[in-house]
Amino acid sequence: MPESRPQPPSDPWPSLPGPGAADPAPVLLCGARLTDGRAVDVRLGGGRIEAVGTAGSLAADGTRACVTHLDLTGYLLLPAPAEPHAHADTALSAGGEGPASDDPQDVQRRATRAALLQLGHGATALRAHVRVGDLAGLGALTAVLDAGRSLRGLAELTTVAMPRVLTGVAGADGLAVLRDALKMGASAVGGCPDLDPDPTGYVEAVLEVASEHGCPVDLHTDATDPARLARFAAMAGGLRPGVALGPCGGLGRLPEELAARTADRLAAAGVTVVCLPQGGCGAADGRGPAPVRLLRSAGVRVAAGSGALRDVSNPVGRGDPLEAAYLLASHQGLPAEDAYAAVSTAARAALGLPEVRVEAGFPAELLAVRGDGLPGALSLAYSRIVVHGGRVVARTSAVREYCDSTATAGHGLPRQGRGFT
Repeated sequence: MPESRPQPPSDPWPSLPGPGAADPAPVLLCGARLTDGRAVDVRLGGGRIEAVGTAGSLAADGTRACVTHLDLTGYLLLPAPAEPHAHADTALSAGGEGPASDDPQDVQRRATRAALLQLGHGATALRAHVRVGDLAGLGALTAVLDAGRSLRGLAELTTVAMPRVLTGVAGADGLAVLRDALKMGASAVGGCPDLDPDPTGYVEAVLEVASEHGCPVDLHTDATDPARLARFAAMAGGLRPGVALGPCGGLGRLPEELAARTADRLAAAGVTVVCLPQGGCGAADGRGPAPVRLLRSAGVRVAAGSGALRDVSNPVGRGDPLEAAYLLASHQGLPAEDAYAAVSTAARAALGLPEVRVEAGFPAELLAVRGDGLPGALSLAYSRIVVHGGRVVARTSAVREYCDSTATAGHGLPRQGRGFT
């Protein structure tokens, strides 16, 4: 099959707003299918869903002129997914000679390319974990923040500041850098307490800074120590805005009874677990994903992300939310609806974003994928149309061709038997 590439919208697709542009002009999505089987028209305006009606009903509605009528016959219309666990500063750095460049221009270029790749798959909001302090200082964060500004109108890219050490003598510098990062525009605090000599002290420091600034917390942990994980959750419980922990793959290596007790403690603390079914931040070392069904049965909110994208810790990856949902369904036995919710509804909640439904009044953050139903879309979804803020911001088209059974070998592909997927 030819390679599928995200493409910028072009006529007759709605144009993107420029800086300072007014609210997006109204758009009518015609004939889309919802997961409940209904075929509908959906009118978008002012960045929100204005109306949803039976297919054909809104096209005939003359109460408001629509600049664009977009035919979505053959497409399944879904709330857009979000990416809750990206590493924008190191993305797309694998394969080069020597270590990845920390030059801010290179980081900004890679971060922008990675975000556009993920946007093409449907993720209209992304949270990037960015290293701060040590030799990197605040250069990588500055570059990712610049990338986020360049993407306005296309996708929402926010950042988590990740200092390496926050305790002891070296921790004083880490705390200073962390506070500076929030003043610069980082929207959340995080990092990996497992790497600090005093993991509990690290979490205490992160929670203190988060409380000072009223910002969310997003921590990396993959330890197999259930007591440590439960302690982190108990310390973070009740913090508003909320707390996310991920990828928590260590839970999958514990005896089931012990893992279940730990999951109960995570649920009681109200934290969100962000799992990484695609391999995440260390695919090469063989760590498995978190036990999603066990966590969900305990009442833990579980979101799913992609993690590292083609860097030294994971040299492969597509950054595709639908692939993450597919793996949750195929490898962990989640129903397709629950698997997709992990990359959409739960992922948006983990980022503190408003809920999206294909109903009037909700944000116009949508993904249309070619297919009749969600199981098929998760299995084989190449052609996609992405809506952010009421605008079509990306589309990916793919054509599959089959050789005619009567054709002679070597004569190439005939006209028959081709179609969009």
